[in-house]
Amino acid sequence: MESVRLTSFSHGAGCACKLGSVELSQVLGSLKSHPASSHPDLVVGLGTSDDAGVFALPGDGGRALVQTVDYFTPIIDDPYDWGRIAATNALSDVYAMGGRPLTALQILGWPRRDLPLDIASRVVDGGADVMANAGCVVVGGHTIDVTEPIYGFAVTGLVETENAVTNAGAEVGDVLVLTKPLGTGIIATAHKAGACPPEILAGAVRSMTTLNDVAGSALGSAHAATDVTGFGFLGHLLEMLDASKVGARIDVASVPLLDGVVGLHADGFYPGGSRRNLAAVRDRVEGSEEALPLLADAQTSGGLLVALPEGAVDDYIARVPSSTRVGVVTDRQGVVEVA
Repeated sequence: MESVRLTSFSHGAGCACKLGSVELSQVLGSLKSHPASSHPDLVVGLGTSDDAGVFALPGDGGRALVQTVDYFTPIIDDPYDWGRIAATNALSDVYAMGGRPLTALQILGWPRRDLPLDIASRVVDGGADVMANAGCVVVGGHTIDVTEPIYGFAVTGLVETENAVTNAGAEVGDVLVLTKPLGTGIIATAHKAGACPPEILAGAVRSMTTLNDVAGSALGSAHAATDVTGFGFLGHLLEMLDASKVGARIDVASVPLLDGVVGLHADGFYPGGSRRNLAAVRDRVEGSEEALPLLADAQTSGGLLVALPEGAVDDYIARVPSSTRVGVVTDRQGVVEVA
């Protein structure tokens, strides 16, 4: 099992295999106005590119379902850790809405002629262990035979409707807080090439398998939140700014990075998904060009990006010690200033 390199079966590692934001907008253009995507009880849908859908339960006294789906190709070679990362990543969208995950459906695509089934079992074990730790019950799933392995979950959670946190509420003057360091895309690309030092990879795996449960449960005073995944820090920030009709100023020196990321990027490791992210956001960002590639790096199982009123920041950081102030919300609608 150890001799099989799962990443050799993957064209793009983790969330870097996603369609780019521009491509996704093209694909979903008609669906956003389709009758199938609207309903009187739909609290959060496709309109603001939020992390998960929120649907009010009729006659339930104010509770709502939170629903999301996330899966991707191998980001590392260890099957158990790939399963753990995929599960942690899928749960993150529920936490970003202030929700509590309840059940999950597993998604597995496996090249059964090319990869032993016992490796698939290790992937499933990793995902199941994370779900159990999160108190989320795996109730079923679906498998198919594919040429490139994929794994993930559709997750359903609950939230009090009035407490659902969206990406559309950021206000001018809010402080932007990030709860995990950036750089998983660059590290995964170096790992796929066999050039990532073990200690750097281990740090990234620790980050990607850390649940956002604490960060999500502390969102009570947040005006807006989103998790940072495949579109990178800048891509998900811009989704928040567009939904909230505001702008942002980012202090690059304050943005946390995983150990070893700067050196690996300098050595030329950069995912294709991150390049698409960079192209999509470049004309909406002002300031330091040098910092943009790291801020656009496609993340897998990243942290939450939270917009908080100034008076709530210290309490949030005390409850979520991994979090860091990275910027402020401004009135320059749709513009990110990087200094």
